[in-house]
Amino acid sequence: MMISSIRPALAVGAALLAAVLILFFGNRIKANLREAITLTAAVIMTGLIFSMIPGVLEGNIYVSKMWTIVDGIDLTLKTDGAGMVFACIASFLWILTSIYSIGYVRGHHEKNQTGYFAAFAACLASAAGIALAANLITFFIFYEMLTLATYPLVAHYRDDKAKASGRKYLAYTLISGQLFFAAIVWVYVKYGTLDFVAGGFIEPGSMEAGVMCLLFFMMIVGGAVKAGVMPLHGWLPSAMVAPTPVSALLHAVAVVKAGAFCVLRVICYVFGPESASWCGGAPVLSWFAVITILLSSLVAMRQDNLKARLAFSTVGQLSYIVLGISLLSPYSITGALFHIVAHAFLKITLFMSAGAIFVNTGLSEISTMGGLVKKMPVTSVCFTAASLGIAGLPLMAGFVSKFNILEGALMVSKPFAMVVLVAAAILALSYLMPVVRIFFGKETSVVSENGHHVSKYAVTAMVVPLALTAVIAIILGFVPNAGPHLYDMAQMAAEAITEEGGVYLAG
Repeated sequence: MMISSIRPALAVGAALLAAVLILFFGNRIKANLREAITLTAAVIMTGLIFSMIPGVLEGNIYVSKMWTIVDGIDLTLKTDGAGMVFACIASFLWILTSIYSIGYVRGHHEKNQTGYFAAFAACLASAAGIALAANLITFFIFYEMLTLATYPLVAHYRDDKAKASGRKYLAYTLISGQLFFAAIVWVYVKYGTLDFVAGGFIEPGSMEAGVMCLLFFMMIVGGAVKAGVMPLHGWLPSAMVAPTPVSALLHAVAVVKAGAFCVLRVICYVFGPESASWCGGAPVLSWFAVITILLSSLVAMRQDNLKARLAFSTVGQLSYIVLGISLLSPYSITGALFHIVAHAFLKITLFMSAGAIFVNTGLSEISTMGGLVKKMPVTSVCFTAASLGIAGLPLMAGFVSKFNILEGALMVSKPFAMVVLVAAAILALSYLMPVVRIFFGKETSVVSENGHHVSKYAVTAMVVPLALTAVIAIILGFVPNAGPHLYDMAQMAAEAITEEGGVYLAG
């Protein structure tokens, strides 16, 4: 049942208002007030989004129609199972990343905090808008807002390296965004609608297969860039020059997840499974995902910088989502959606651990972190748990999502995809377990001698969020539907997509 509601708009508006207030008052307000605005907005957004979960699980759709952009196209937000999965994760993790950010910027004595917190809020407003967008034009507006809001975070330190990374990020995302926009115009002219429909609205045979495949990849490239699909991933490792909470935002909360979610919306809500397979786009995309999973894992093994190793891990892990979507089965799509959840909690734990290590010891190279467990036991244990979860070991959230994707590959008779997923799990252990072994190994003189003067408050503000995300990842491994029933919503979305749009079962 469609229900007109202001709640979707208020959820986005809460974060936008926070960004405006922080910028308006600027450095005239004390840090405590700036941080209070951030946390208050995060809690309000989360409360509004979570308040709609019971209705969505019952089949209700909450719609906020704001205004008409052009004749026949409205700026509209609405809830569905897929969008709510992303919105719940982005909003809840904003609370935790905000707490962590406060500890990080205080412990590391970061400059430009006004711009930092304002841009962070704008990013989360954009992510919520992307998750709840009812049509392609609304989606595109928030998608580009996310690009622009992320730039000052990537270039936060404002030195030559940061500025170069920021320009690279803009070049990749804005160019692909314009191709995406051109495809949106093409779709509207051809089909007269931009509204997302479970199962898609583009019919097979409505244009030549080659032409439809071109349209498919013009739209997909917008998502593939942000999702880091090779060879469009170059901006992502470069962006690691940003502060660690920004890296967590990029990799776990907003940007790369927005890219993967874009792939989902294009394949499942614009083309639909039948057209995506008929034109050949989905099978080709699945091969790009397979190659990305394998190559990124091999590159990650060679990185001594901890954040760089985690960055290449993200490149591969996001392609699990892309692969699950492009396999076009209800199981694989369920797994892809739940991997948005699993990867979010696991990867944010890893990045927050890296940030806590840097703030407390000044260390960023893995080879210098021997015996870290003696100085930072909680961080080391949480990093270990998240590493096992990323590899997909049982009783962790990553196992649930990857098992569903494996089931989906079996359903559509893709044994090679199954082999790749198993091999990728082994590779993940190969690039993360050596880090754990160093943490629990012989203490190096660098670890014992290095150390910054960090307040107890800052340490607590960093360690508590990463411990909480690690615990949640474990709980979701035991009970995938714990809390807001995210697994049910993922399954509900996958069933709607495949029932309406058909399932690709070709061997």
